[in-house]
Amino acid sequence: MKKTSLGISLGLFVFLLAGCNNDSNSEANADADSNSDGGEERLSVSIMAPSFAAEPAGEDSPALQAIEEYTNTDIDLQFVANANYEDRFNVTLASGEFPEIMVANKEPSFINAARDGAFWDLTDHLDDYENLSQANEIVLNNTTIDGRIYGVYRARPLGRNGAAINKQWLDNLGLEMPETIEEFHEVLRAFTNDDPNQSGKDDTYGMVVSEWEGPWNTMQVWMGAPNQWGFDENNKLAPDFTFDEYREALVFFKELYDEGLVNEDFAVMDSGQWTEPLVNQEAGVFVDVLDAANRIQNQITEGYTEENQILDVFGAVEGPHGMHTLPTAGYAGMLAISKTAVETEEELKRVLQFLDDLNDEEVQNLAYIGVEGVHHEIVDGVLDITSQADGGTKFESEVSDLNQFQMAIPEENFMVQPQTALQEKADALMEENMEFVVANPAEPLISPTYTERGQQLDNIIDDARIQYIVGQIDDAEFDAEIERWMGAGGTEYIDEINQAYEESQAAE
Repeated sequence: MKKTSLGISLGLFVFLLAGCNNDSNSEANADADSNSDGGEERLSVSIMAPSFAAEPAGEDSPALQAIEEYTNTDIDLQFVANANYEDRFNVTLASGEFPEIMVANKEPSFINAARDGAFWDLTDHLDDYENLSQANEIVLNNTTIDGRIYGVYRARPLGRNGAAINKQWLDNLGLEMPETIEEFHEVLRAFTNDDPNQSGKDDTYGMVVSEWEGPWNTMQVWMGAPNQWGFDENNKLAPDFTFDEYREALVFFKELYDEGLVNEDFAVMDSGQWTEPLVNQEAGVFVDVLDAANRIQNQITEGYTEENQILDVFGAVEGPHGMHTLPTAGYAGMLAISKTAVETEEELKRVLQFLDDLNDEEVQNLAYIGVEGVHHEIVDGVLDITSQADGGTKFESEVSDLNQFQMAIPEENFMVQPQTALQEKADALMEENMEFVVANPAEPLISPTYTERGQQLDNIIDDARIQYIVGQIDDAEFDAEIERWMGAGGTEYIDEINQAYEESQAAE
């Protein structure tokens, strides 16, 4: 039941301490310069955002200056290293001195601050803006706090999960890409038992799994289990492990283990070493995000071409209850607007217009690839990021991390460099997956019990699943672990999630 009450995040994002107080923010807005054409007054905003580059783009960046010109805004962009972001976030909240815009993650401190009125409720405003109105409803729902929206999410592919597979082994064995759970099982058997690398040795196995639970989560949704929470026969929300489909998936996973189709040491394999058996062509399947395949293929053959491509991808297989796949949360943090720095609804609308403008195609290109002729060239419609040459120091100091205050709504409204055929297929499958993603109805809901005891509750079920797969416990003992979960706070957790759900429905 990982992260259900707080939402799933693709990274930890916290806030950078503002260098100006509320009074200075108000004065900056009041004294904003007018456009030379006599149009709308120039906006001044401070933005707190995480940085990943050693030297993120600063105020002398031509790309940032072009963004400012396009949006008619003076941007006080203050970065903090991502590793220190969470600590700075809490310091900022405690100070009460917020910038206008803050990159926020759906963690308890932000949740409490939003409930206390520190940030604007944007629920009834987003539809008024051309780009922001195109936000994905599932992702918006995932970001909500008590059914309300307190930030504009930074988009990530919702249908990103899938699998990489050794297509050379498929060809050697005369097998097709698996489309059903039965075919998937047969491919894993063949990869383990039928000498797919034609070495004449018993040196391969079907699928590599690490101590990270992600592959099991993905595959149990293929089998028809809910995405963390589902509605039971009484139309009440219940955890996934209380459903028959979850138990069917457990039985299937145990079969894979008993037949030697997954690595015996999966429960203790460091996730940092997870890709190695695929790179070394010891294992043939890797269930993770679809774009991992291109990265792993480059580890196998750097700068590979279609002629020496070994890996292929598929998005999901059809299980006994139809075609289903596990989505990501669809976002990595959100841009929240302070109610102390942005005091009136009129000012809020101006800041929202700025955020909407940031999603225009021209600005997205500036944030991701910089200025044409300075950071990149486009020849016959093909993008070449020239500033990444010679170590990319110019790109890092003038473009890097400008995308950290980008929302990408609509998603990927910017140019990208030519993609490999493998990555293009992965991208297409991410889109196809959207038809089959299973939303978590409890994603936006918050449980005080889970906030306090979530890790303990998660560990009980995660450990029981592993123990069942490797044969250390049977069905009766798994049921006993569920009862232990209930007694450790699970009953209160379920009650709180259902109460939060009912309240959110009543508020609509």
